[in-house]
Amino acid sequence: MEKLNRKPFQGITNIVKFNWHFYIIAIIFVAFVMIFGLYFGYLLGGNVLFLCNLVVFSTILSTLLSLLTSYYVYDYSNLYQLDWLNFLNIPSNNELQNKSQTKIVNINAGFDETSLLLSQKYPTANLSVFDFYDAEKHTEVSIKRARKAYPAYPNTQIIETNAIPLQNNSVNYIFTILSAHEIRNTEERIVFFTILQQSLTENGNIIVVEHLRDIPNFIAYSIGFLHFFSKNTWKQTFQAANLQIAKELKITPFISVFVLEKTPNLE
Repeated sequence: MEKLNRKPFQGITNIVKFNWHFYIIAIIFVAFVMIFGLYFGYLLGGNVLFLCNLVVFSTILSTLLSLLTSYYVYDYSNLYQLDWLNFLNIPSNNELQNKSQTKIVNINAGFDETSLLLSQKYPTANLSVFDFYDAEKHTEVSIKRARKAYPAYPNTQIIETNAIPLQNNSVNYIFTILSAHEIRNTEERIVFFTILQQSLTENGNIIVVEHLRDIPNFIAYSIGFLHFFSKNTWKQTFQAANLQIAKELKITPFISVFVLEKTPNLE
């Protein structure tokens, strides 16, 4: 199955386009260290030059490794094929003629690469798209650039994380694909997932797709992995929102998927 509506190298191109300032800073830093090493290495001896070369090598290696990993995740892997969703058995054609229509909600944080793909994969579903981007809270310049480069999915609703316009027990599937980690405050994140939990039908699922603060992502992104949350943090959030993990899978060693369901009421 071919990737839906994705151009070759689209993922890695977007990363460089939206985060070019980081690469400019890295180039300036490398140039400065090289000049420093050559000058002071000549004055103070070879140890200084060796240490500077080590810093330059480490910086270049780390940058290249993050770019290669990003290419693997966002362009080479099946992340945007969405075939890893097939186990959910969401109807993708007109077999629902005599059944109620599947309701899907997709929630992003200012940059939406998945709503169109979901609409193509599940053309008969009722898809609603929400965006909780808040310019005052989410100050990353990369998101601002992405929003300028890519228009929002048609009829996307701007929401707040504590005010999501969904009725209780009304949604079959809710997706937060690489977006929920932008809710940095713990209590805000719990409130967000609690509202989503309440909106789920009895057999509904929330599908959370995220990088984790773990060893593979540290190797790939060095200190950048601190922008992600650990698995334990996510589990604590889900538990506090009365959700439990029904299924967990890896799309790549760097991307985890949590399929959540309501925690059974034992009373």
